[in-house]
Amino acid sequence: MLEVEHIIPTAAGGSDDEENLWLSCTACNRYKGTQVKGRDPRTGRRVRLFNPRRQKWVRHFRWSDNGTEIIGLTATGRATVEALRLNNELAKQARTIWRDAGIHPPKD
Repeated sequence: MLEVEHIIPTAAGGSDDEENLWLSCTACNRYKGTQVKGRDPRTGRRVRLFNPRRQKWVRHFRWSDNGTEIIGLTATGRATVEALRLNNELAKQARTIWRDAGIHPPKD
């Protein structure tokens, strides 16, 4: 299920303006909580999480060869994958089913 999430949570000063809202799966939104930054597992630096309104997905992420995992390409991408637990077991299982049905990964 999808829900509306605040890119910058209201608890962190974000608004309810459309430019600060995005659709997110329930699990990702719960994992994100009030975070606006995460730790890059490669460098240990704290960096801002991915902003889908201002950043391009393909610059920060790619799909694994089998299409079941999201690979972070940049500090922002890696921190976002970790903070939102984008490769949790349920997500990987769903992606496997979608891949086998021929509807995943997305073409663009």
